Formats: sequence, structure tokens, C-alpha cells
Amino acid sequence: MENWPTAALVALAGGLGGVILGLAARLGRFCTLAAIEDAMFGRDFRRLRMWAMAMAVAIAGVALATEANLLNPSSSLYHRLPLNPVSWIVGGLFFGIGMAFCGTCAYGTLARVGGGDLRALFVFLVLGISAYMAIAGPTAALRDVLLTPLAIDPGIANSTNILPTRTFNQLLNLGQPLWLPLTLAIVLAAWCISDLSFRRSSRHLFWSIAAGFVIVSGWLATSLLGADPFDPQPLMSHTYSVPLGQTLIFFMTMSSASLTFGIGATLGVIVGAFAGALIRREFRWEAADDAREMRRHLLGAFLMGTGGVYAGGCTIGQGLSAASVLAISAPFVLISIWCGVWLGLTYLMEGTFSGAIRGLRGK
Repeated sequence: MENWPTAALVALAGGLGGVILGLAARLGRFCTLAAIEDAMFGRDFRRLRMWAMAMAVAIAGVALATEANLLNPSSSLYHRLPLNPVSWIVGGLFFGIGMAFCGTCAYGTLARVGGGDLRALFVFLVLGISAYMAIAGPTAALRDVLLTPLAIDPGIANSTNILPTRTFNQLLNLGQPLWLPLTLAIVLAAWCISDLSFRRSSRHLFWSIAAGFVIVSGWLATSLLGADPFDPQPLMSHTYSVPLGQTLIFFMTMSSASLTFGIGATLGVIVGAFAGALIRREFRWEAADDAREMRRHLLGAFLMGTGGVYAGGCTIGQGLSAASVLAISAPFVLISIWCGVWLGLTYLMEGTFSGAIRGLRGK
């Protein structure tokens, strides 16, 4: 393996992490939409606590790795995004509505592909294409006209950290910034284990902690393996919007130079989900019931691909990877996704968006 290209090593690391996330989806029922749906309509917060526990582990792991000089989060994409809350909110809403229409997020789509769902394969294709359209196609031009001019002047806000380390040290005179992420992680973990049913569920605990470690491993892999002066790789962790498009292009061209961490992670989730489906004896070929369902999936996939780029990431990318490095975009996107999911699900139940708004007002 020492003779492998750096890109291939990084892709392999992403693939191994993706396998674990795929298993988490199938064996641990680790799912963003289900977590939101259970909490909103069933008052069941166990899967939401899984998400919070994964976030707590990721935040603490990244903080400790940073303290040990194993990675520099300020070099990540999330700390170099233009400070544009409007774009994050619009993208998050699009992504959330798309999740509701498709019945899962981009990560969940890959998990369903691994289980034999042909609708998910269709969503994969449309999502990947629409993500690339939002990078350099017609929806990218729309973003440049409507959303990019709304970015806050870098001279006003020159950091996308939740609160810059230097500012903390100056205002609070605490010297070491490690206390902030560790405090956030402890608060999140405490909320999770405060629930008896979650605390007693070894499945929920194991797979949520495993998902958190996967996010940390992604940062470490791209930081350590990707630090090749002849073939440097971008510092990143798991995200599943643009990498779906990269995966499609890779298989159309089969160029080893185009291998990325994201491609490896995308394929890894499918492999892990396939293994999980076999273990649970759940693998089966499924297709859409009718054209109406396919239209809904088509629109949902397009909204997720477009929204994932506008927001700078998906539920995993912003919800866990960006949150783990304390990027200010994460809370904007997560709240917007939550609102988008609620709006999309309520629309599906009420039949119209006006009915969904009336539902919000309690009428």
C-alpha cells in the first residue's frame, strides 16, 4: 500500500468510514429524517439522541486531535465558506423539503441503494447531477445572481468559526480554547444519556458513537494521509451531496486521478448498507408504486442536490462534519433542514403548502 497514490489511500480511508456509516444506517437505524420525524410527530427522541451523541463524539474527537496538532480545522472547507446565512438557510430548506419528498437524505439514499431500492438509485443519479448543476450549471448561475451577492463582507466577518479562538482568549482570558468544544460535547452527551431508554439501548449507543468516530477518522485521514507535498488532498470529512456527482463522473471516466475521499465514502456507505441488509435479511429489490411517486422523488432529489450545494453540505456534511469543527454554518443549515423537513412532511399530509402553513398556526 505504500506505493499507492495518495488519492487512492485517502479514498480507501473514506470507503472504510463509509462502510461503518452504511452499517450504522442498516443495523443501528441511524437516519436523519427518521430522527426528525420521530421527534416531531411521535415524541420519540431516541434517534435524535443518536444524532446528538454522534455529534458530541465528533466534536470532542476533533478538539483533541487539534490539540495534539494532528489536524488544523481552519483549513477545512467549512471555515473557508463565504459567510452567507441566506444561502445556508435557502439551501437547508431546499434540502429538508427534498428529504421529505424522497423519504430520506443523501446519506440515507446510499443506504437504501445498498438495500436494493431502485427508487433510491434514481434519486442518487438525479441528486448527483443536480449537485453538479448547482456548482457549474444553470442553478449555479441562479445562485450567483440571487444568493452570492448577499454574502457578508469578509472585512466585516473574516471567520466562519462559531466564535474565533483569538476572540475567546481576548475576551475571556482563558488561555486554552479546548474547553469550548469539550463543554459542548459534554452537554450533548449528557442530554443523550439522561434518557433511560436511550441509555439502556446498546444498539443506539454503539452506532451513534461509531458514527461520531467515523467523522473524526475522516478528518484525520485527509489531514495525515492527504498531507502529500506532491499530491495534496483537501482537508475534509464525510459529506454526501457533491461526492455523489463526483462518483458518477468517476465511473464514466474511470480516471484514477479523480479519486477522492468523497468517492470512497460514497461507495463505502453502499457496501456497508448492502452488508447490513444481508445480515438483517432485509435485502430486496424495490421500485416505485406509480408515476406520481417517481415525480415526487425526482423533485426531492433535485432539491437535495441543489440545496446541498447552496447550504455547503448535507445532513452529514453540515450536521456532523461542519459541526465537529464548530463552523457557524452548521446551526443555520441544521435548523433550516429541520424546518424544510417539517414543511415537506406537512405538505405531504395536508396536500398543499397553504395547508402546511395552516397546520403551523394550529388551524
